[in-house]
Amino acid sequence: MPLLDPAHGGGRRAGVTPPAGLDDVRRVLADVFGVDPGRVGPDSSPDTIEGWDSVQHMNMVIALEQEFAVRFTPEEIEEAVSVAAIAELVRRKQQPAR
Repeated sequence: MPLLDPAHGGGRRAGVTPPAGLDDVRRVLADVFGVDPGRVGPDSSPDTIEGWDSVQHMNMVIALEQEFAVRFTPEEIEEAVSVAAIAELVRRKQQPAR
């Protein structure tokens, strides 16, 4: 996965991870599953993306954790079964603790 260019607004190289949006999550998942990003929509799931099996699910989790500087609990990993749910989970994880 490409790192963001620090000269253009930060990114991990600058020590800042920008908030994830649905399109960012779609891009990561498309890369992990080897499909065109246009085929990954909010309702995409293991039932609709060929190759989204248990091994690729763990690869997806690792890629998301690295890309967005978050960590998932085992329960969250188990519940990450649609692109929309994953994007919401990443968004919540990136919010500052209150």
